[in-house]
Amino acid sequence: MATAEAMRRLFQVSADLDRLGNAEPRPAIFPKGLAPVVRLDPDGERELIEMRWGFLTPQVSKKTGKPIKPAAWNNARDDKLRKSGLWRGSFEERRCLVPVTSFNETKGRQPATDYWFALTGEDPDERPPFAFAGLWRAENREMIEDDETDLRHTVVTTEANELIRPIHAKGRMPVILEPADYETWLAGSPDEAATLIRTFPAERMRIVLQGVGEKADRDDGSLSN
Repeated sequence: MATAEAMRRLFQVSADLDRLGNAEPRPAIFPKGLAPVVRLDPDGERELIEMRWGFLTPQVSKKTGKPIKPAAWNNARDDKLRKSGLWRGSFEERRCLVPVTSFNETKGRQPATDYWFALTGEDPDERPPFAFAGLWRAENREMIEDDETDLRHTVVTTEANELIRPIHAKGRMPVILEPADYETWLAGSPDEAATLIRTFPAERMRIVLQGVGEKADRDDGSLSN
């Protein structure tokens, strides 16, 4: 994961609106874990803040009918953003940017092979930071542990490109935004934001790591649909 300073530069966040403090670059971001995101604060300014990955919905045990650990939704399908009550309000009013340097997709089982995708750049040894299209919301405190933040985010997904499609079982990939489109995603109307939901070109991406059990060396959280 990129440093906080690099994220501030890329996403044009002023130092006084960086809520991460002196956070070090993270070797991994896992589903349900804390991750930095960029959103608009109440004054319409960009802020860098931590949120947990995955919207929550209540669950009950099929055997006892009693509440159990909430389900976490890591990804929001593009074709359901305006149809599902789980996503609609956030898509209309609470969009965010999710900074990453690479992401994981897994193919097969026993053993599974992990593939890490990054964007192309001038230096083949570096992984340029970029952003997924995200949504955020504040969860019901009844579903949150006492020591957790109630802020949650999720990643918008769309149809996979030619590089990812053979690997992702359901042919999906995260929506990757162009820097010139960050402001529209954050502050534009829902109709304007919807035009940014598209498949990122395969020729501008590359596989940077491949192997069995590579999740131990992940730079970023894996996605699943």
